[in-house]
Parts: sequence; structure tokens; C-alpha cells
Amino acid sequence: MRQTGPKAIFLDMDGTILDNYNQISEKTKQIIAQLRGEGILVFIATGRSKGEVSSFLSEGLEVDGVISSNGMTTYLSDEKIEEHSLPFELTKQIIEKAREHQVYYELFPSAGMRLALKEDFNILAEEVKDPKPERVGINEWLERKEVMEGEIDWKEVLPEQRYSKFYCFSKQEEHIYQWKQVLEELKQSTPFTTSSSSDHNVEVMVANVNKATGILAILHHVKIDASDILVMGDSHNDISMFQLAGQSVAMQNAVPEIKSLADEVTDFNCDEEGVYHYLNARFFQ
Repeated sequence: MRQTGPKAIFLDMDGTILDNYNQISEKTKQIIAQLRGEGILVFIATGRSKGEVSSFLSEGLEVDGVISSNGMTTYLSDEKIEEHSLPFELTKQIIEKAREHQVYYELFPSAGMRLALKEDFNILAEEVKDPKPERVGINEWLERKEVMEGEIDWKEVLPEQRYSKFYCFSKQEEHIYQWKQVLEELKQSTPFTTSSSSDHNVEVMVANVNKATGILAILHHVKIDASDILVMGDSHNDISMFQLAGQSVAMQNAVPEIKSLADEVTDFNCDEEGVYHYLNARFFQ
């Protein structure tokens, strides 16, 4: 390796190790394997659910652990070391409000497929009708299409179980902005955290839970200080881990707020294997 440190690296997925078509390159998988071979721990820190991450892990991506749903569940290797769940009454209330305001939502159980209620099918279907608005990212649009084509479990009644997060989407920025205002009002009675990875979505998690809290849970177990980690990301839900880490790297395609927090910006974007090029140049050239 060309230089020493960090002791651990935390990588975002969408817009970072994944390109805009939700694919991860073989070179990116290989550079992660090389780093782990040199004794650097590599973790995923994502807004995606653990189930979504597992599909990539089954395709040759090997890491030392996963922080999923923006910190709602944290795994060290295959061991779950932390899990949070939304209050069930809050979950029901958000669905009722989403129906009232005609908001697209996906509800993620702690385990299993994301779900929505059958009576809300038309609301969700309306939001993914073509054509794709110019400002909606192709990765987010394709993901919603795939969900509606079979990756969502339509329920007659909401099962009373543990839920890790809501994902809400609108192809109209003004609509999602108005929905965020509704959520802010709901916080007054039951506190929770919201986070966005684009101008067209907002996610709901347990209060005071984010990627940084998940990272801290892992660091406690592996006895590494936050000053000895490097993080890479591109969007607003990465802010907490950028503020925590000793070193932070923003993707070339990152939003301005992330770039302003970063120590470095990659030379290449997520469609150009920016993570691979940065890690290879820094550690192996």
C-alpha cells in the first residue's frame, strides 16, 4: 500500500459505489477486497434496507458489516449489533397522512419485503407513470419502477410488527416539500428523524438515529476511534457521518452541502467508478 490508514472505511451505496443504474462494478468490488486484504475494515452505510443490501452481497460484494436504513439496523459481519424500530402507532399515523396527502410511500419491515396497503395502490402507481421528469435521477426512477413491478408486498391490513423506516417519493419537488412540512408537524407529538437523499424523497426513521449512530455502534465493537475512519458519500443522508469521521471524501456527483463538508472530492463520478479510482490511487499507486 502507498500510505497508512485509515483503519476503517464506510461507503455509501446510491450515487457512491452504485452507478446511476444501481450497479456496482467489478473493479469496485475488487478494490474493496484489496483493502480488506491489507487489514482495513470496509463497511456499507446506506439508506437501503438490509434486504436490499443483501442482494448485492450475494453478487460478490464482501464487506465487514452493514449500516442499513440510515442507521436503523447495524450489522458487524453477520451479527446484528443494533436495531431500532418505529412506534407502531406512528407508522399507522404516517400511512393515514400519506393517503390524505396522496403521497407515495414504501414501508420497510425490520425483516422481509417492503410493503404498502392495497388501498393505496393508485396513489403509488400515479407517481411512477412515464415520462420521467428531467430532474428525477434515473436510479431513483428505475428503483420505483422495479418496486411497482413486483418488489413490494401489498397488504390488506398493516401487520403489527417491527418497521425500520418509511421511504416517501414524489416526482414533483413541491409535493415532497409540502409532505416534509406535514411530517414536521407530526414530529411535535411523536419525535422522529427525517432524511433525504434527493430533492424528490424523504425517509422517516427513529428519532436521533442516522448513519453516524450506526458507525459509532460498530466503532465501539471494533475498538476504533472516529478520527481513524474514512467515509465516502454523495447526499444529504451522509452529512452525519461526514461530521463524525476523521476523513471524508465526497463524490464528484455529490450535492454541494456534502462537498463543502468533505476533505476531498473524487476526480470521477459514480458512473465513472469514482470510488474505485479514488481508493486505488490513494492506497495502491
